[in-house]
Amino acid sequence: MKPILKHVIFFAAFALNCAWFTEVRGQDLNWQDESAERLRAIYDRNEFRVPNVEPEWLPDSSGYKLRETDSKTHKPVVALYDANSGTRSVVEDTDTTSLLSPDGKHVVKIRNRKVFVHDVDGDKKVQLTEDVGDRDISYRDLRWSPSGNYVSFVEVDNTDVKQRSVLVPGDPSYPGVAQHRFARVGGTLASLRVGVTAAGGGIVRWLPIDVPDEGFYLGQVDWISDSDELLVETMSRFRDKREFWIASVNGTLNRIYSEVNDAWAVGSHGINSGAEWIRDGEAFVFISEKDGWRHAWLLSRDGKTETKLTPGEFDLIDRAQIDEAGGWYYFYASPDNATQKYLYRVPLDGSGTLQRITPADQPGTHEYTISPDAKWATHTYSTLNDPPVVDLVELPDHKVVRVLDDHSELREKYQQMVTHPTEFVQIDIGDGVMMDASLTKPRDFDESKKYPVFVYVYGEPYLQTVLDKWGAAQIDFLRVVADNGYITVSIDNRGTAAPKGAAWRRSIFGSLGPLSTEEQAAGIQKLAEMKPYVDLDRVGIWGWSGGGSNTLNAMFRKPEVYHVGIAVVPKPQPWLYNAWFQEIYMRTREVNADGYERSAPINFAEGLKGKLLIVTGSGETNTHIQIIEGLVDRLIELGKPFDYMVYPNRDHGLREGPGTVVHVRMLILRYLIENLPPGPR
Repeated sequence: MKPILKHVIFFAAFALNCAWFTEVRGQDLNWQDESAERLRAIYDRNEFRVPNVEPEWLPDSSGYKLRETDSKTHKPVVALYDANSGTRSVVEDTDTTSLLSPDGKHVVKIRNRKVFVHDVDGDKKVQLTEDVGDRDISYRDLRWSPSGNYVSFVEVDNTDVKQRSVLVPGDPSYPGVAQHRFARVGGTLASLRVGVTAAGGGIVRWLPIDVPDEGFYLGQVDWISDSDELLVETMSRFRDKREFWIASVNGTLNRIYSEVNDAWAVGSHGINSGAEWIRDGEAFVFISEKDGWRHAWLLSRDGKTETKLTPGEFDLIDRAQIDEAGGWYYFYASPDNATQKYLYRVPLDGSGTLQRITPADQPGTHEYTISPDAKWATHTYSTLNDPPVVDLVELPDHKVVRVLDDHSELREKYQQMVTHPTEFVQIDIGDGVMMDASLTKPRDFDESKKYPVFVYVYGEPYLQTVLDKWGAAQIDFLRVVADNGYITVSIDNRGTAAPKGAAWRRSIFGSLGPLSTEEQAAGIQKLAEMKPYVDLDRVGIWGWSGGGSNTLNAMFRKPEVYHVGIAVVPKPQPWLYNAWFQEIYMRTREVNADGYERSAPINFAEGLKGKLLIVTGSGETNTHIQIIEGLVDRLIELGKPFDYMVYPNRDHGLREGPGTVVHVRMLILRYLIENLPPGPR
């Protein structure tokens, strides 16, 4: 070949390579620029976030207060709205941090680790508790008795709880060190006791609650209506036992209710905790799952007469309101769809006639703030694909009085940006297990092609990720991911907080991780059978906190299913996590060594074959960085390639510092694109 021809071919090939590189580089910059801008709109400018409407109804139900931002001054104001006319007026803000006595003449406050009663219109001050000295003592749950003669409170003594040393940002060469109390699994808990004293001062009487050596927890501690007696809710360390006690001011205790569950009686979300008094303190309503479903129960004051208010094979999702004058108990449920939420009511007499208040033609999630007389409510209705509409309704017929905010601008922006609304599917993996899942397609979706899948997982008992509610479960970020050429999926396995019965939620008891790992993998494989466009050769998974742990378990235990994993602030050594959460579901290693062994991702690290990114913050106060560093050392020991990103001084939410929230999500997206090729095949 002649030299000149060689040069022509060389330069032609070089030019072709340059053109290809330029095109690829341009595409790379395009996805980064577009995605970063969308994420800034979502997280920095909050363009898709809708603030919660949290009205404070007046005692006579004639109107409600809302905390707003003045459109002219841009300063926070308190607006009072008349329920009948809708007339708005700006009113003076009230001090919500102080606790007024029933006669309005005194305030009980905590100052310098002591409890005081102050006169509202004078300088008189009475100290109710003694100086605590060098003990680490604090107070909570301050309450006036209905008569105003007594004050109750809970003393929390953390002195014997071990402390963690945490670096404090400062001089880069000589950072400070702070000490944080941290009760680890199996460790010493804070010591609790309930005190009662005369409002005018005097000796504090400590209730003679039997305190087991391992410690215990307190739920509701409050005065009973129209009496000088307290209701005290106690819970065992593992939350498998809870009791209600009536305490007199002279210190006598009478147990009126006791419940024991082989798994737990009160979970980490606390829905089952607490009670609401009716009939002038002669009975109260409480929540229990003792018959296999989460129901409301009515118990007489003497503990002898118990009535189920919400019979049926469905779960109460949460309380709403008691209309004692009308004889109704309002609550949330969704018997036919665990992703949604509706308002129901039943008679307070226990006759059990279930009535749905939310209109049947509004599928999705509904939330209400009901007036004291239960004749009005502010009502928020949304779905995962429809921004909220907020209106004022009359109850019980749900007549719309006026629309308060339809978020029309947000609705229009969403419709312009989102090509494919997120879909809900049900995945049957056999043995009677039907799991809810959500699925989002990319903007240029072609059903004849196959697309990579990116799974967002949580999978633990605290919450659900598959919810038909605006802004739920990282959906805004997942839509950005989808539009970069992925099918984004989220699945709620057994053990999540779905309203599907106690057996569903307690199926993971004893070992968080094994069951969720199996069911998530089975769900993805079944989904591919249902949806041929799911590419099982390109599957990624990511999650936060407990979802980060499930991501690690997926990558280590199911390497044949998952090819890329991104674990954000996981807990690969669950025995190093906090006692309050972990012990509900797994007890301690002393009594459940096998459960902890089977749960811990660190014990299965040798199974890693795919690409793994671990993300955390050095300022973590929840899943401490040391919990993660043990896994990092283990992966190094095994010679496993992986990637690790630590955000300096960031806590569990990785929010601190300008740009952090967007940077975290761009990191996740970039890692995904670089290691799991996007787009159709």
